[in-house]
Amino acid sequence: MPVTLQESLELAQKESAGGIGTLGERTLHAALKYYLQPDPAFHEIKVGRWVADIQDSWGITEIQTRQFGRLQAKLEAFLALGPVTVVYPVAAQKRLCWMDPETGETSPWHRSPKKKGPADVLYELYAIRDLLGNPNLSIRILLLEMEEIRYLNGWSHDRKRGSTRMDRAPVSLLGEVTVGAKVGYEALLPAGLPEEFTSKEFAKGAALSLPSAQRGLLLLHQLGVVDRLGKQGRSYLYRAVEQPKTPREEIVE
Repeated sequence: MPVTLQESLELAQKESAGGIGTLGERTLHAALKYYLQPDPAFHEIKVGRWVADIQDSWGITEIQTRQFGRLQAKLEAFLALGPVTVVYPVAAQKRLCWMDPETGETSPWHRSPKKKGPADVLYELYAIRDLLGNPNLSIRILLLEMEEIRYLNGWSHDRKRGSTRMDRAPVSLLGEVTVGAKVGYEALLPAGLPEEFTSKEFAKGAALSLPSAQRGLLLLHQLGVVDRLGKQGRSYLYRAVEQPKTPREEIVE
């Protein structure tokens, strides 16, 4: 029976309090595991020499928040067996709280001005680009409202820049995008791009840093989603390749 994100968060917290092993997962990962598969009998399943986050009748599901490169060998083994979905959570909206690591004092919650979209996954996908054509592989991007607690331990005068994230938790699902097997990656292009655009324009539209945008465009070019037209000054000029019209995004009301 499906559960809400709030219910999945409560289940994850109960599991942690009960001392059940979570393989070093934090709140976001544990909560999403229950959201995607409420029955813990399907969690942490040994598959060959690896452990899958979830294995059920839909196949194998891996929840990965960063460092996709670490998944390479594991995914290769899983993809040989059947369908695999990699779930990537994105903080489309975020509420933030700061904690002093010395006193434990916390600040009031406030809404972060930073917002991310589906293109946030591109930087990570580049690390497993050789697997993206596998018909068994799907990438499911969850656009979430999140709450995040960070330590005030950074290097700037206000101790925020370079700070360490303590934890984060999902609050609500705002939408999702699923891409896979070189079909549908055009859904990762931000809306409102000009017909011809540079990496700087792509970075602005996708809310990415310039290095992340450049890496993402290199991947999209390899996947046939964008064409490289030449240069405008010192920057490459790109254009989206026309794709079949297929619905890829479901917005949750």
